Amino acid sequence: MAEILFIKTSSLGDVIHHMPAVTDTRRARPGDRLTWLVEEDCVPLVRLHPAVDAVIPVASRRWRREGLMSPAVWREMAAFRHAVQAHRYDAVVDTQGLFRTGLMSWLARGLRHGYDRASIREPMASAFYNVRHAVSRDLHAIERNRRLSGLALGYAPQGAPDYGLERDALRDRSAAPYAVLLHATARADKEWPVANWIGLKDALTRRDVDLLLPWGRDDERERALRIADGLPRARVIDRLPLDGVARLIAGASFVIGVDTGILHLAAALGVPLVAIFAGSQPTLTGPVGSGPLEVVGTKGRPPSVDEVAQALARVVP
Repeated sequence: MAEILFIKTSSLGDVIHHMPAVTDTRRARPGDRLTWLVEEDCVPLVRLHPAVDAVIPVASRRWRREGLMSPAVWREMAAFRHAVQAHRYDAVVDTQGLFRTGLMSWLARGLRHGYDRASIREPMASAFYNVRHAVSRDLHAIERNRRLSGLALGYAPQGAPDYGLERDALRDRSAAPYAVLLHATARADKEWPVANWIGLKDALTRRDVDLLLPWGRDDERERALRIADGLPRARVIDRLPLDGVARLIAGASFVIGVDTGILHLAAALGVPLVAIFAGSQPTLTGPVGSGPLEVVGTKGRPPSVDEVAQALARVVP
């Protein structure tokens, strides 16, 4: 049995985009033990993947907020290093390709694989790897993860992406029908105006479902409340851990959302989805899934209310 360590720490969309590579590896190497190093907030979601045998949490984002000179942070960093070095790995595969994740790979005991300098956003990260692989930057992020993992571990990925998540196993079939509106995103240029969400009133009312609005930060909650005020049967829900978010999305009749990590979770679960793009291009990082899916808008050209309503009519006739 070989020991494999994957490093894909964040953000949520990136973590979801790595899941098909884990599924590929389990199929190609069924007897191996797969460990995933990931940011602590994403641990509940990663543990839902049936191929993941162990998870190593890292708190690099929180450590930066709390201050790297804090004694408590130093103790946590020492414990993290101990966890990373507790096993010797036959292969360490960093599909994140950042300087900080390259440094994490360097801490691990084992043969380190990553992108070569021409294939990576932060070329200095490639210095940490023993084996460097060429993977085109023109490929979608999911395909880049799959190809790098296959090159590192000696197999060729086959077929459509499989995220390893089962919608039926996560959804609550006893719940009344509902849809999820993903209005919140980390970048202001990716947002869709509150007035536009409210402008979907007629299209949403015809679907005869409750409308649930999740949020993560206080400002997102305020935004959700303003949207809910303008839409019948809409309500702002409590904050959930990511495994709870996965169950929420799995049970939805459909999802409409801006370019945010949870959007990719809806695609991964095959939930009917309308993806709204405004500040980013969907070509390289857009949602990919097996369910009904429409992408509207692109960087610098957000979609109109009518475009989103028409897309909804196509995914939920």
